[in-house]
Amino acid sequence: MEIRTLRYFLAVAREENMTRAAELLHVTQPTLSRQIGALEEELGKKLFTRHSFSIELTEEGVLLRKRAEDLVRMADKILGEFVALDDVTGGDIYFGLAESYQIRHLAQVIRAFKRDYPGLRYHITSGDTEQVTEKLDKGLLDFAVLVEEPDPAKYHWLPFPAADRWGLVIPADDPLAQKEAITAEDLTGLPLFCSEQGWNIDLPRWCGGQMDRLRLEGSFRLSYNASLFVRERLGYLLTLEHLVNTGPQSGLVFRPLAPTLEAKLYLIWKRYPAFTPIAERFLRAVKARFA
Repeated sequence: MEIRTLRYFLAVAREENMTRAAELLHVTQPTLSRQIGALEEELGKKLFTRHSFSIELTEEGVLLRKRAEDLVRMADKILGEFVALDDVTGGDIYFGLAESYQIRHLAQVIRAFKRDYPGLRYHITSGDTEQVTEKLDKGLLDFAVLVEEPDPAKYHWLPFPAADRWGLVIPADDPLAQKEAITAEDLTGLPLFCSEQGWNIDLPRWCGGQMDRLRLEGSFRLSYNASLFVRERLGYLLTLEHLVNTGPQSGLVFRPLAPTLEAKLYLIWKRYPAFTPIAERFLRAVKARFA
């Protein structure tokens, strides 16, 4: 199985049309059809269901697409790393980032670092702990940022200089907006939005035995999307401060939780990394800045 063949497969899966995929790949349609047929024969599974004017992935094709995307990204990353070995002014660094206002500290390091290495190219993937650590473990990322303490058996890490504060996003004219801080009693029985990670890890250590009195209306990975539901008065959003616009014209306010609940951030990397020279230099820079 060749990387080129996987690129062909991904193009066909994306376009859902053999002719369009062949045009994008600059190959003839018969050539592309033979490559896909050979791949199906090699795997012993049909990857596409053919229709009159389109094709779609089978269940086996969906599985291969996920694996192929990772393999192609890894191949591109390896090629980029070797190309960058002789580049003393830059190279590529891959980050997987949690959603947090404290990411600004990382951005400040990158800004300063680019003054010395103007050829730096950085690639950002956003996601929760499960999403970014999966990519880090596969070697698709150099660094990740988590909003929970990392596993010391798998990762090295640096804590961020500051922590985030948990609170509730509320419609500005809601009675709860008159409070200076929100307690667990205030939340009892209310329809609440929260990330699964926050609901399962952070909130229980804040309200303890009262967790069973809280009602999760819906879970969100992105706080911005959840804030739109708050605007429509479908519920209240438990989130970190500064992730949602709560300015005077937003129609929303943020009130911190009481007692205070903070979330610490960690920059992590694998215990036995295969860093490029630019990633090694960046790690030294971020260690000096965060220290």
